[in-house]
Amino acid sequence: MDEETMNQFDLQSHLDPIYEKYPEAVHQPVIGITANFVQGDAALRDRYYQSVIAAGGTPVLIPPVNDKNVIVNTLERIDGLLLSGGADYNPLWGGDEPSPKLHGINAERDLPELLITRLACNRQIPILGICRGMQTLAMALGGKVAQDISEYEGLNKSVSIRHSQDAARQELTHSVIIDEGSTLFNIYKDSAGRQEPNGTDETKLKIYVNSFHHQAVSDTGKRFRATAHAADGVVEAMESTEHKPVMGVQWHPEWLDSGLPLFKWLVEQANNFHVAKQLHQRILTLDTHCDTPMFFSKGVRFDQRDPRILVDLHKMHEGRQDAVTMVAYLPQPKIGEAFSSKVEVNEHFLTENGKNAQLENAQLRITPQVYADLIFDKIEDIVQRNSRYLSIARTPADLYQDKRKGRKSIMLGIENGLALNHDLQNVKHFAQRGIVYITLCHNGDNDICDSARGCNTHNGVSQFGERVIEQMNLNGIMVDLSHAGEKSFYDALDISATPIVCSHSNCRALCDHPRNLTDDQLRALARRGGVAHITLYPGFLRQTGEATILDAMNHLEHAIEVMGIDHVGLGTDFDGDGGIIGLADSSEMINFTLELLRRKYSERDIEKIWGGNWLRVMSQVQNFPQNK
Repeated sequence: MDEETMNQFDLQSHLDPIYEKYPEAVHQPVIGITANFVQGDAALRDRYYQSVIAAGGTPVLIPPVNDKNVIVNTLERIDGLLLSGGADYNPLWGGDEPSPKLHGINAERDLPELLITRLACNRQIPILGICRGMQTLAMALGGKVAQDISEYEGLNKSVSIRHSQDAARQELTHSVIIDEGSTLFNIYKDSAGRQEPNGTDETKLKIYVNSFHHQAVSDTGKRFRATAHAADGVVEAMESTEHKPVMGVQWHPEWLDSGLPLFKWLVEQANNFHVAKQLHQRILTLDTHCDTPMFFSKGVRFDQRDPRILVDLHKMHEGRQDAVTMVAYLPQPKIGEAFSSKVEVNEHFLTENGKNAQLENAQLRITPQVYADLIFDKIEDIVQRNSRYLSIARTPADLYQDKRKGRKSIMLGIENGLALNHDLQNVKHFAQRGIVYITLCHNGDNDICDSARGCNTHNGVSQFGERVIEQMNLNGIMVDLSHAGEKSFYDALDISATPIVCSHSNCRALCDHPRNLTDDQLRALARRGGVAHITLYPGFLRQTGEATILDAMNHLEHAIEVMGIDHVGLGTDFDGDGGIIGLADSSEMINFTLELLRRKYSERDIEKIWGGNWLRVMSQVQNFPQNK
């Protein structure tokens, strides 16, 4: 045996290049690929993992196992998901009886892949589905699959195409037309390959693909839109309508040289997701306003993924969100209207310690202060029940300690100073309960100040309101001017000895609504060291059409342009009608980071936006009494 052959089997000669410098290898995003199940074996065509490698990713195979621990631990460790091709789905998963034209199903794969797809989507993991994988996306996320193309309702019967062919896998067998403006269009418009503009419509792009399927996605569902069609009208590709990196194609790009750009797209999106995940491990992510306690009377479960609320432990974990400020929201009664008639107190509202209270007359005894205390009692009860994973934080130091210990944090706030019940002593009472801010009013004037939606009762802040602000300063509670009228805003800015916050307000220059802040207000707030946090209430983002994450970014960047990077943040208003496409609940909060990274914000600036600016103000406010 010659020396060269001997070296091939010398392990040390293979180890030496790995250890010749540090680190051993460059980072590559990890792409999980769902494996097929064939005669007792988990199997995968080499073209899938070779394409991932060629695109710069590290492939790992995911076996068809529906064990929740296996699936969740897999998802925690991958950066992207590739759903591979294969046999038909059992149509019962789609609520359909089997058609005579149904081919062989692969029951071993169905449930594991539907579970992993839904869970991956909840975690915002980038996904590419190929052939059966595109059908997996539809089945898992609200779409429908035709069991045979002949049963496809949208089929153009004047054009006949054979989609299930016997040609070699690398053979181009038919064309698809891609819609302009789609992600797929942008992937292929400048790449090398067999493509040409459609002669009848310059806004579309024609590419040639292979074809090995007899089923097709008949309804993409609302979470996707079709972006490519065959000549007979069959959907050949679809992508997310929620500004997420999720896409399916009906052909098999792993066999085509022209397919590599799709794998490069997946690897690039997975790398972005990896960077965002790493960033969330290093920085604190704080949402400064949610109204989830409004649903306590409905018996919601914070430790479950409860569809009735937008913030719970599962969604916070999925979106990699560390902390949230939950407010006791108090509706403003009209003149002559009893506060007790505006709220509901029932057995779901009371903590275990209060279950023995008599409810018959409870509603009549409810005052604003008592109602707010009941909400905080309930939050404390929820935290106690989940103390391994959840904690109440009162200071920035508490937040950082919770993050180090792997706990989520809840901070407490009051939305509507009506909770003080016209008693200055209640400022100290709520401070002792750990309240970090009080929104002075809501939609309607109260005894503290005039609202942006009020009738100018006091011409700004009242005399009582002035004393409230002074007491808030002395007790280390932040003054929140979201919902305040413009005169109230400037009055409070003059009265307060500490910086002011607006926990959930947008820019009036972009959306002319009285709840939004003018550029002059933003500048005045910044001059006094305060912060304004954009919110996700659709009507404060745009006046017509559906609001999306891009609208939220526009408001954020306008506020940055006017105020500077040190005075902005995010207060979602989740469960108070906040929530938009792309940022619909806490599970999607990492999408906010992904947008910031796409726009080239530095880690330092992202940390400021994600709560650093707010915590600076909180520290100033909480330390004010000692400094005075």
